[in-house]
Amino acid sequence: MQLSSRLDELKPGVFHALFERRTRLLARGRTIHDLSVGTPAFLPDPHIVSALSGAAADPREYGYAMSELPELKAAIRGYYADRFGVGLSDSEVTAIHGTQEGMAHICWAICDPGDVVLVPDPGYPIFTDGPRLCGAEVVSYPLFEEKGYVLDFADLSPELCRRAKVIVVSYPLNPVCARADAAFYRELIVFAEKYQITVIHDAAYADIAFGDEPYPSFLSFPGARDVGVEFYSLSKTYNFTGARLAFLLGNERIVQALATIRSQIDYGIFLPIQKAAVAALTGDQSGVRARCRAYQEMAEQLATGLAACGWPVRTSEGTMFLWSGLPYGYRDSLRFTLDLMEETGVIVTPGSAFGARGEGYVRFALRTDPVELDQVIAAIAAKRGQLEKLAAADRVQEENR
Repeated sequence: MQLSSRLDELKPGVFHALFERRTRLLARGRTIHDLSVGTPAFLPDPHIVSALSGAAADPREYGYAMSELPELKAAIRGYYADRFGVGLSDSEVTAIHGTQEGMAHICWAICDPGDVVLVPDPGYPIFTDGPRLCGAEVVSYPLFEEKGYVLDFADLSPELCRRAKVIVVSYPLNPVCARADAAFYRELIVFAEKYQITVIHDAAYADIAFGDEPYPSFLSFPGARDVGVEFYSLSKTYNFTGARLAFLLGNERIVQALATIRSQIDYGIFLPIQKAAVAALTGDQSGVRARCRAYQEMAEQLATGLAACGWPVRTSEGTMFLWSGLPYGYRDSLRFTLDLMEETGVIVTPGSAFGARGEGYVRFALRTDPVELDQVIAAIAAKRGQLEKLAAADRVQEENR
């Protein structure tokens, strides 16, 4: 039996190795602090849970949804108008089973095999895997720490831009925890118009952006809907991760094209989940800003603690993560991740999982509480000397090869 060659392009190896090592450590009775997967520690607000459980108690809600409830579209349209100042029509909105699913399918609606899709490096893996699964040619564009991980359009050659059909952009960006300013978005729209490139903007962390001013929507900038679309997810804003609901919004042709693709592979989102999403979008929003502040405080707590361990960390500008260069002389992010797990029980994600330019870094998920973060810091501090010795031994082995 011969399987699809597409499987060769997927990279489960790193996460499989981490899971296997975690299982062995737990079997040995070790204390584990898993900061690898971005699952919020916060719980959904009670009014969201009540809406879901109330609808789920009604057997009539278990049929095919087929499409979005009118009140769901009204809720997301109202939210975008209030939160971002963006007016949308029903035809400019479609619901999806989370941004991960949306990114996996959107290029089926936009691209033909061989079309060039530009994706960030470092960047979230589905930005690359989604276009590849539909046969597109994926070309990464570099993001540099010294430029704040914001795309500098001068780093893209005109020849590549003329070949490209789509560019994937995401701010605040997982894993590097960077924001972009209004000038960037205006330049992005001019760039897309010049080269006739479609913009896919992932705004999954728009409501976990640190700073005094709320983060804007890409669609709030003039001309954005002429050149692209935006994903908005309920997962991290409302701790709705397992329920899987997000939206594609913006350019009507693209939104309706994705809706057409999904009509062939799906029968709609479970109605109780839709009703819970309505409650989230139309209910009390005070918890959203409170959780954003809590994430910022945890990021600052962890960064301060690691600095005291001799591990300087870049300031986070948003998301529920912390992005850091390797400490103690390490050069290989997977090697460091495995050593850190073995010595301290702390699990992070190696930067190499997010693209070639992620090598040399690791990502912490702020999926815990301040008490456990203190335990994480203490565990690393206690093993700093051992980690320095292991890093030195690795360098000697590397030099002798």
